[in-house]
Amino acid sequence: MAMAALRREGRRLGPLVSSPSPINAIRSTLAPTEEQVGLGVRSISTQIVRNRMKSVKNIQKITKAMKMVAASKLRAIQVRAENSRGLWQPFTALLGDTPSVSVKKNVIVTISSDKGLCGGINSTSVKISRALYKVNAGPDTETKYVILGEKAKAQLIRDSKKDISLIMTELQKNFLNYTQVSVLADDILKNVEFDALRIVFNKFQSVVSFLPTTATVLSPEIVERESEAGGKIGSLDAYEIEGGETKSEVLQNLAEFQFSCVMFNAVLENACSEQGARMSAMDSSSRNAGDMLDRLTLTYNRTRQASITTELIEIISGASALTG
Repeated sequence: MAMAALRREGRRLGPLVSSPSPINAIRSTLAPTEEQVGLGVRSISTQIVRNRMKSVKNIQKITKAMKMVAASKLRAIQVRAENSRGLWQPFTALLGDTPSVSVKKNVIVTISSDKGLCGGINSTSVKISRALYKVNAGPDTETKYVILGEKAKAQLIRDSKKDISLIMTELQKNFLNYTQVSVLADDILKNVEFDALRIVFNKFQSVVSFLPTTATVLSPEIVERESEAGGKIGSLDAYEIEGGETKSEVLQNLAEFQFSCVMFNAVLENACSEQGARMSAMDSSSRNAGDMLDRLTLTYNRTRQASITTELIEIISGASALTG
C-alpha cells in the first residue's frame, strides 16, 4: 500500500523532476508569474492598498470642497475689487504713478495671504519685493519692509529681519471694508518715515491668471519737488485751492487719501487673486488624486487577482494530490 502511494507521488512529480530547473517548476505551480501579477505587486498587501485608496478618496473630497468654497468667495470679492479700481484712478491722473522716481527713503509694502494652498501667488510678491529692495538699495538710501500677511512674513523674516518695520496679519479674518483698510493705512503712516511707498500686490485678471503689480505713492514733499521740476507729475499750480488750507496741507491730505485708496484696492485685488489661484490649485489636486486613485485601483485589482489565483492553484494542487 505504501509502495502504491509512492508510485502515485512519483508519477505526479515526474514531469517536475525531469525539467531542467525543478525548483522553478515547483514554484510556477504554486504562484503566478510576475507577468501575470505585475512587477512589485506580489509583495503588496491588499489591506495597505485599501487604506491608501481610502486616504486618497478623503483628500479628493477635501480638495473638491475647498475649490467650491474658493469659488463662492471669489464671486463675492471680484465685484468689490472691480468697483474699487475707480478709487485710485483719479489719483493716478492727478499725481501720476512714478515707480522710477529716485528718493532716499523707500518703504516696500508687501501684501500676501495668511493661508497657503494657493499656488505661487505669495512667492511672486516676495520675489518682486526683494527685487525692488535691490534696485533701490544704495549707500545714501534706506529701504524698509512693511508686511501684510503671514506668508510674506515667513519668507522675508529669514533674510531681511532687520529691514522689517511693521508686520500685520489676519487681514482677511473679518469682512474687509474701506474703514478697516484706512485704519491699517493710518498705522503704517504713523510708524514709518517714507519718501515713496511701493505697494506690491497681485492684480486679478482671471481665475487662472494674475498680474504682479507695484503701485507707488509719494510723500507730499516729493510730489511738490517733482511738480516743480517738471517731471512726470504735472504742474499743480494750475489748480485752485479753496478754503484756508495751504498747498502743503492739501498735498498731505491727498497723499494720505491716495494711500488708503490704493491699499484698499490692492488688498481686494490680492484677495481675489488668492481665491482664483486656490481654485486652480485645488482643481489640479483633485485631478491628481483621481489619477492616483485609478493607479491604486489597478494595483489593488492585480494584487487581489494574484491572491485568488494563488489560492486556486493551491486548492487544485491539493485536490490532484488526493485524487492521484
